[in-house]
Amino acid sequence: MSKKVLRRIADALDRMAPAPLAAPDFAAAPAFVWHTDPDRLEPVQQVNRVDLSLLVGVNRSRDTLLENTAQFARGLPANNALLWGARGMGKSSLVKAIHGALYPEHEHLKIVEVQREDLPSIGRCLALLRGRAERFILFCDDLSFGHDDAHYKSLKAVLDGGIEGRPANVVLYATSNRRHLMPRDMIENERQTAISPSEAVEEKVSLSDRFGLWLGFHPCDQDEYLAMIRGYCDAYGVEITDETLRAEAIEWQATRGSRSGRVAWQYFTDLAGRQGVQI
Repeated sequence: MSKKVLRRIADALDRMAPAPLAAPDFAAAPAFVWHTDPDRLEPVQQVNRVDLSLLVGVNRSRDTLLENTAQFARGLPANNALLWGARGMGKSSLVKAIHGALYPEHEHLKIVEVQREDLPSIGRCLALLRGRAERFILFCDDLSFGHDDAHYKSLKAVLDGGIEGRPANVVLYATSNRRHLMPRDMIENERQTAISPSEAVEEKVSLSDRFGLWLGFHPCDQDEYLAMIRGYCDAYGVEITDETLRAEAIEWQATRGSRSGRVAWQYFTDLAGRQGVQI
């Protein structure tokens, strides 16, 4: 085959190959969402979050994560964080609220949301963020892995960074209902069926060990549940007596069969709607 033909083939392949992904204007928004097919960082002008002061019953986790994030925003070393525990207790709300609290003084601090199913593409996302002047919180919400799920290997690339190392301007915050990101029966199955049980379990559990911060979230008690709702009422100007709030809120939680920050917000949404208050 002649050199001329080979050159034509090479030129055709170059035209077929996608152009390198350009970084977006990071100054245009406080937050971005990573999408694939095609790869892009979609700006988010208005982040769905609540004020940090409205999060009740998570004081220790709040203070620890706030300090870690403030260090990171100032260009200092910071740990990846795994927020795990009870459903509806404000894990993802805390991440977004802390970013909202720090952003006015640190406009170079951005939050980038990555969906669990897009983790295999995470290396391409990190390539866009590496070396930038901005600081990025890579946020993966409701993270967990099931049987025969190899996505957790992609996450290790973020936590360990491979030969290049994790970019100094990127930190990962993930939320999960599971402390080790894997269902208990999956770990037990490895112990019973693997040729080398200890090594198989270690492979699965070691992922959560790569987070420097483990922040646990536990079910709230009734006083905390009521305090959450009272805080929402005060913040949004909804008037209700303590006696009525207590009676209605307890009845609301009974119909849901659970008590959490999410249930408190759902009751408050209903209450605000009945009173004609915008939230």
